[in-house]
Amino acid sequence: MAASSLVHPISIFSAKPTNSNFSSLIFTPRKPHFQKLMPFLQCASSSGVTMSSSQNETDKEVKLWGGRFEENVTEIVEKFTESISFDKALYKHDIMGSRAHASMLAHQGLISVEDRDSILQGLDEIEGRIEAGKFVWRSDREDVHMNIEAALTDLIGEPAKKLHTARSRNDQVSTDFRLWCRDAVDEILKKIKRLQVALVTLALKNEGLIVPGYTHLQRAQPVLLEHLLLAYVEQLDRDAGRLTDCRARLNYCPLGACALAGTGLPIDRFMTSDALGFSSPLRNSIDAVSDRDFVLEFLSANTIAAIHLSRLGEEWVLWASEEFGFLTPNDSVSTGSSIMPQKKNPDPMELVRGKSGRVVGDLVTLLVLCKGLPQAYNRDLQEDKEPVFDSVKTIIGMLEVCSEFAQNVIFNKEKIENSLPAGHLDATTVADYLVKKGVPFRTGHDIVGRSVALCVSKGCQLQDLTLDELRGISPVFSEDVYDYLGVENSVKKFCSYGSTGSECVSSQLDFWTTQLEINRSAYNP
Repeated sequence: MAASSLVHPISIFSAKPTNSNFSSLIFTPRKPHFQKLMPFLQCASSSGVTMSSSQNETDKEVKLWGGRFEENVTEIVEKFTESISFDKALYKHDIMGSRAHASMLAHQGLISVEDRDSILQGLDEIEGRIEAGKFVWRSDREDVHMNIEAALTDLIGEPAKKLHTARSRNDQVSTDFRLWCRDAVDEILKKIKRLQVALVTLALKNEGLIVPGYTHLQRAQPVLLEHLLLAYVEQLDRDAGRLTDCRARLNYCPLGACALAGTGLPIDRFMTSDALGFSSPLRNSIDAVSDRDFVLEFLSANTIAAIHLSRLGEEWVLWASEEFGFLTPNDSVSTGSSIMPQKKNPDPMELVRGKSGRVVGDLVTLLVLCKGLPQAYNRDLQEDKEPVFDSVKTIIGMLEVCSEFAQNVIFNKEKIENSLPAGHLDATTVADYLVKKGVPFRTGHDIVGRSVALCVSKGCQLQDLTLDELRGISPVFSEDVYDYLGVENSVKKFCSYGSTGSECVSSQLDFWTTQLEINRSAYNP
C-alpha cells in the first residue's frame, strides 16, 4: 500500500478507544516521548531498577524463543548475553514502535481491533509502571523488547502473543535505536544553540576589545575578541549542520523488515513509518536490520563537536593562567586545591578538554565493532548502545558546562591591553601599507622583517621607530605609516569579508544576533 493511500494516521501516543471501530479511535497524547534526555541516559544504568537475580534451573521462565531448545542457558551465558542493564533506556521508543505496529496489524486485518485495543492499553499500563519506578526489569528476559513483551503477556494474556507478528527483534531494535538517536540529536541541537547564544552574548559584552591573535601559539596579529568568539560560534553551527544532516539520513523506518528478508504477511510498512514520524520505510530489508552507519555518522558528528569544545576549553584554560591572565572565571565555575589554599582552577574547561577523549573513544569503539560484520544482523550489534549512550551523555554535559562557563567569565581588559604591545602584532599591516605604496609583497615582507629586527635590537615596537629609522630601511616609508602602526590602527585597516575589522565583525554580530534571536541593542559596546 502506498503511503499516500493511508486514510487513518496511527498515533504513537496513548490509545483511548471508544469502540471497536479503528477509524473512531481517539488518541490522547501522553507526555512528550523525549522531554529530557538525561533520565533516559540514567535509565541505561542499573541503579535504582530491580534486576532479577538468577533463578533455579527449574524456576527459570521459558524464553520467548525457547521452543526448539531442550535446556536453559547457563547462568554465565545469561549474564554475558543480557542487555537489559543498559538497553532499557530505549523503553519509550520500544513502546512507541509497538503501538504503531499493533495499530497497523489491526488495520491490515492481521489482528482484531479488540486485540489491538488490549495491546495499546496494556502498553500504556507498562509505560506508566516504568515511569513510576514500579516495573521490574528481569535479566532472564534478556532485553528491553522481551521484558516489555513478556510483561504485556502477563498483563493481558493471549492478545500480547500476537504483537510480534511480522516483526523481529532485529528490525525492532533498529527502529527503537533510530527513534532514540533522532530525539538525542534534537536535544544536542538545543544545547548547541544555547552555547552559541552564550558566546555571542559574551562577544556583545566585550565589543571593541582587542586581543592578541595566535598562530603556532605565537603572537601573530591583533583581533577583536568578538571575532575570536564568533569563530567558535561558526564551528558550532557546522556541528549543528552535521547533526541535522545525520538526523535526516537516520530518519528512515526499519520496522517490518523482520529478521532480514521481510515477511509474507500483508503488512503496511508505510503506515508504521508515517505513524512514527519517519520519512519512509527503508527500501532494502537486509540493509534495514544490519547496518549501523547512522550511529557511526551520529558519533562522528559528536566527535567533531567534542574536538571543537576541547579547543575552546584549552584556550580558556590557558587564558585563565597567571602567564596569560586574560580571563577570570567566577568562583561558581571554579574549583580549588586540597593542599594549595591559593589555587583557583578552571576545572570545568579542563574536563571538557579531557572528556573529548571519551567521545572520540566511543566512535572508535563503534567503528571497530562494525568492521568486518557479514550481512545481515549479528549479535555484535548489541554492543552499539553503550558507546552511543555515553557519547550523547558526554557531549550534552560538555555543551552545558561550556555554556555555564561562558556566562560566568570576565575578560581582564587592563591585563589584555597591557599585553598588546608585545609581539609586533602590527607587522603584517605595515606590509599591507607597503603594498599600497606599490611595493611587491615579498619585498615588503623583507622590509618589515628588517624593521622588526631593528625593534628587537632596540627593545621597542614598530610604532616607536622614528621616520628616519624606517626610511633607513626603505625610502618608501612616509609620515602616513603611523596611521598603520599600533594594534588599534592595525585592526581598523582590516576590510576583507570575514576579517577582524570593526565593520566586518559588526556585520558578523548582526548576522548571529538575528540568527539566534538576540536583542543586540540591549548590549552597549
